[in-house]
Amino acid sequence: MTILFGYWRLKNVTRTSRPKLDIISIILSTIGFGGLVFGFGSLGEGGGEGAVSSYVYYVLGAGAISLILFVLRQIRLKTPVMDMRVFRHSMFTIAVVLSIIMTMTMFAMMLVLPIYLQQVLLYSTLTTGLVMLPGGLLNGLMSPVMGRLFDKYGPRVLLIPGISMLILTIIGFMQTELLESPWIVMGLQTVLMISIAMIMMPSQTNGLNALPAELYPHGTAVLSTLQQTSGALGAAVFISIMQSGQNKALAGIANPGQAEQAAAMTAGVQDAFMIGLILACAGFVIALFVNRVHTGGGSHGTPEHKEEVKELAANPAVE
Repeated sequence: MTILFGYWRLKNVTRTSRPKLDIISIILSTIGFGGLVFGFGSLGEGGGEGAVSSYVYYVLGAGAISLILFVLRQIRLKTPVMDMRVFRHSMFTIAVVLSIIMTMTMFAMMLVLPIYLQQVLLYSTLTTGLVMLPGGLLNGLMSPVMGRLFDKYGPRVLLIPGISMLILTIIGFMQTELLESPWIVMGLQTVLMISIAMIMMPSQTNGLNALPAELYPHGTAVLSTLQQTSGALGAAVFISIMQSGQNKALAGIANPGQAEQAAAMTAGVQDAFMIGLILACAGFVIALFVNRVHTGGGSHGTPEHKEEVKELAANPAVE
């Protein structure tokens, strides 16, 4: 239904160009991003025993080399798949870093927390879903609200309190005795998702505002690609950290009982939450350097941009 509705209702609002697709760039980016996600996801297989297969490191190396080659190729191409000039704009670079941190944290909490609730605290699947439902709903509903607040007050008024709330929420999740109450878990999860809404939308909008009009598509592509990749990477890394901590706690125990397994799982979850806390604190420091960028930034407002607007108005988009 979404595809049909989009095909029927969505119309082009800019000129349609037909740039040549660089197959080599597509291959390099696929190997690069895919290799990193797969490699980091496999690092936790050996856990505390250090029995990580050597092929994992080969995959990580191949992924890293492919990404480096991808970036170098984009710099040299006349028509790059992903224009790296977007990173010359500091506010956009900050937006990318914050987006990566927040996406990793959000996806990790969405995976680690339900595992802990069901396997340690023995929440049912239904209870776990109901506990996490309000936060997910409010995260979507709050985005338009955050957009209006961003227009009125700028990004810092939302980013600093949002990341502060995120840090306090993660600290709350680390107090495992509090998680025995579904209501407390629901409250913490709701605050967590609201704080992420306070961070993601303002930082990304402010970052895109810093770009000239000709780099808008590339800026959007960079944010979308890195957001999806960091989500998968964050989930893989946090699950690996949790499993590694669990294996370390069980090391030397021949036949662990239910109590030992629960304690080991708790130790692994605590390790994952600690990494999330470190990332959130890093995000707070980065947010201190955010300055508001008005839509008139970049090439907006210049004579060249005004001529481009006039030309677009005179020549409607190609259907």
